[in-house]
Amino acid sequence: MTRPAVPLRRSGRRSPLALGVATALVLALVAAGCGDDKKPTARKRPVRSTTTSTVPPPAAPLTGRPDPGGRSLRRPALSVKVENTPAARPQAGLDEADVVWEEVVEGGITRFLAMYNSRVPEVVGPIRSVRLTDPGIVWPVGGIFAFSGGARPATQAIDQAPVVVVDESRAGPAMFRDGSKRAPHNLFGRGAGLFAKGGEPVPPPALFGYLPRGRNPAGETASAVRIGFAGGYAVTYTWDRGSRSWIRSMDGVPFKAASGATIAPTNVVVLSVRYAGGVGRQGAEAQLVGEGPAWVLSGGKVVVGRWVRPDRAKPARLVDAAGAPVRLVPGTTWVALPDVSYPVDVTRPTPEG
Repeated sequence: MTRPAVPLRRSGRRSPLALGVATALVLALVAAGCGDDKKPTARKRPVRSTTTSTVPPPAAPLTGRPDPGGRSLRRPALSVKVENTPAARPQAGLDEADVVWEEVVEGGITRFLAMYNSRVPEVVGPIRSVRLTDPGIVWPVGGIFAFSGGARPATQAIDQAPVVVVDESRAGPAMFRDGSKRAPHNLFGRGAGLFAKGGEPVPPPALFGYLPRGRNPAGETASAVRIGFAGGYAVTYTWDRGSRSWIRSMDGVPFKAASGATIAPTNVVVLSVRYAGGVGRQGAEAQLVGEGPAWVLSGGKVVVGRWVRPDRAKPARLVDAAGAPVRLVPGTTWVALPDVSYPVDVTRPTPEG
């Protein structure tokens, strides 16, 4: 006999498990509802560093001045032997040279060796003959050496130097005679044509150390220096604060280039040397390996120290009395090579009051 189905009765009490699940569900719904009323939090973007390193432009090796285009780094040095007699003045291109050397030759007169790299002169000259001193000047920089003849010992010596030798017989159109002047003061060079002769190294090494931009040079304040070259060739360099350069003059008259520009280098370096064979004599040679007194004028200051050069393949080092290196203000430099017997007189400003 089948029993009738009895409806199941539910208990009024809920099990602990069911109660816990319900509670958790309610809390989750409440939390979700509350979250809808809040704006979403913006994500923070990672901070990128804006620090940049400034690379200074390259510097021309023979002036230390900035050369943003780097042209000086793509050509060698060009050295040109330039006359300095009254008949040769005013000379062409001296105001465009990076470095100019003044040496004593026969008769006590002086002659220039002009070095170019950062600029290419349109015309330079009058070009004259080589001397025994010249190989020692150009040996550290190499490049091209332009001249016009010379005594056999001097031409043989320059042939041994690490330079491309260019005289009138090998220059082609890179040299020409100016018909408005008398020989031998009428031979000139075209800068671009002379540079085209090649030469190494490229670029040339620096001859001097230079101060960072804006740094003042060391030394005592100086207003002028007089270099007592003989035979009417004594020269004075006077500090000009406005142009921050040393104005060159002879007998009180400013020394000018053919362009009309007054010669006023940034630096003047005086290296007192001995001339083998006797200063002012035919065949005399400045002894540029060794050491001797030096005067370095830069930025209105003078440092009295020494030049030191143990090897002709390297330039002379300039040091002060304590042996510390002397560095120049970036710019052009004129180097004087007086004999040790010649006076070098530095004028210092008189203290006020």
